[in-house]
Amino acid sequence: MVRPALRSRSWRRVYRRAPGGETVVHFERRRPGKPTCWRCGRPLGGVPRGFPYEIRGLARSKRRPIRPYGGYLCSTCLAELLSKAVVRGGL
Repeated sequence: MVRPALRSRSWRRVYRRAPGGETVVHFERRRPGKPTCWRCGRPLGGVPRGFPYEIRGLARSKRRPIRPYGGYLCSTCLAELLSKAVVRGGL
């Protein structure tokens, strides 16, 4: 029986063939979902998909786009937000 911590479905089961010919089960963490725009829900471009420990190792400029609301809004929603702000006279 596998240890209790690995019985949760948050661990992905990967079947591997061992050198002796038997099939064994390896447990891996599931990959995080793709970051999405908080306004429309579309996947964000320029934002890497990875575990927090992988993202921490990246340079700051590689973590998210360097623009207002980068990593939160997609470019289309940002353009709409900025055009409304210009019409109103500021954010």
